[in-house]
Amino acid sequence: MRFEFFGGFLPGYPRGAVLRKGLGRIGAEVVECRFGAGLKSWARHPLLLLDAFRRGLLRPEGAAAGRCLFVPEFCAKDVPPARLLASLTARPLIFDPLAARYETKVIDWGWGRPDSPGAWWNFQIDRASFALADLVLADTTAHKRYYCETYGLSPAKVEVVPLGYDDDVFRPPAETELLSRALRPGNGFQVLFFGSFLPLHGVEIIVEAARLVWLRDRSIRFRLIGEGRTSAATRAAAADLANIDFSGRVPMTELARAAAAADVCLGIFGRTAKTRRVVPHKIFQAMGLARPVVTLRTPAVEEFFAHDKNIVLCDKPDPEALARAVLELARDPGRRERIARAGFSLVRREFTPEAVARRLAGFAADHFGPAFALSPPAPGGGR
Repeated sequence: MRFEFFGGFLPGYPRGAVLRKGLGRIGAEVVECRFGAGLKSWARHPLLLLDAFRRGLLRPEGAAAGRCLFVPEFCAKDVPPARLLASLTARPLIFDPLAARYETKVIDWGWGRPDSPGAWWNFQIDRASFALADLVLADTTAHKRYYCETYGLSPAKVEVVPLGYDDDVFRPPAETELLSRALRPGNGFQVLFFGSFLPLHGVEIIVEAARLVWLRDRSIRFRLIGEGRTSAATRAAAADLANIDFSGRVPMTELARAAAAADVCLGIFGRTAKTRRVVPHKIFQAMGLARPVVTLRTPAVEEFFAHDKNIVLCDKPDPEALARAVLELARDPGRRERIARAGFSLVRREFTPEAVARRLAGFAADHFGPAFALSPPAPGGGR
């Protein structure tokens, strides 16, 4: 069985990196045909096809041989040349958009009016990429429903493969965690947000929640790691607060250490429609570190997690609701520990690289034939 990743993707982006790692662990061969993530598509496509030729992807080895082309996250423009290559070589084509261009750029980011030419063009790119693929992946059932309703896809063509997390990076070594906590200034209670400063994350909600927490308990500090479109506005809004620290982007290993040292990790709190359809990497990653997570209650989150069992959910994107959740957790270490342990147990069982890769391979076998079938996992589901 071989999955041939094709497109101008970033090799370190967690979605694809987790899938490739998991596929390797379960015995699948992974080939990367990657070129020019920063190039315009008209310049990138000939180079991709040339690289495909160099890597032997033009041999007519299709589904019967367990070969498929896989276009990963944010590479909608690379689906047409992948379709050409797939058709020439009898390979099935899987597309894993992670998010639609129109959904992200127009609806979530607000780049232009929904009826603008740019919005129309992004919608057409999405529609074409979905139509050309043999199988489309979604990270949640809520996202699958959106793709089907918005782009007219048959539900049978879309399968749900959750994001998962890299358990080599996000793992809770007790000694390192205790050392990180001991070195924290004042050894106070720390709440951590990490991720992109984009509308769906609702970082402005976190800042206002920190303001409310400051009025009630000054031993609690917030740390925000990341950058993005709302960075400047967020820093300006927090300029008068003494309980918030900002860090820019940091390497993944440093991010894992910072999250392991936090008492609580935060998910997303945005007010956009996309917020209700996604479960971001950070939730799985924080749980992989055995950290309790607070996030907004959404249909997507509730597909995988349950309030007060393995996560803490805020009913609305409201600073008061978030502040109250943080204060309650700060005052109840037993509850924090119980939720953190349950979350860790869940993600170790269902969202490791092996687990999500087996899910992907199972769908490939269902859609394309027994050459993609795997033997059952070993008892316990671990490595």
